[in-house]
Amino acid sequence: MEKITLKTCWSIQDKQAWAHALKVGYLEGNPDYICIEDFYDSYEWMKKQMRKRLPSYNDEQPIWLWLKKPDMRYAAHAERGTEIVRLTIELPEETVLVSDFDKWHIVLSEHFCSDTEEEDDLFEQEKLEISKEESWERIFDLTRPRDPEWWGKEENAVYQAVTGRIYLDSIKKVEHFIAR
Repeated sequence: MEKITLKTCWSIQDKQAWAHALKVGYLEGNPDYICIEDFYDSYEWMKKQMRKRLPSYNDEQPIWLWLKKPDMRYAAHAERGTEIVRLTIELPEETVLVSDFDKWHIVLSEHFCSDTEEEDDLFEQEKLEISKEESWERIFDLTRPRDPEWWGKEENAVYQAVTGRIYLDSIKKVEHFIAR
């Protein structure tokens, strides 16, 4: 029997999403909660990547995950005063697509994902063979060297992940908070 390697990750969900998950038996992303309408195309691109890279993905809306436990003492997890839950989740590694958090924002802003300032300039001058969309796939290459002047130090890199449907038996801990 093949050994399944589990990845522990965390997700922050609002109270309504969690209540819905308890009712239906699983957690699934909802396109109505994409925070900015301009991000819709980027989310569709991520779904395309999930179809390409995750064998069991069934075209659900992505659920965003953190690979490091989010510190709830700080703001930015949800609008202040919102009732939220931090879920500790264990998923088979092959169901989780990990990416660089900072570089994901390049996809969101629909820019070229350059490795260096020099490469960015070359792209602007149309002197590169790689397309903007091809450059976005770099967000998944976590071994790619990071120019500290352009991307910051490697030890400060933040990684996120996405998955499709999460069944309740994969959720190992539920903690309730009010967003700060």
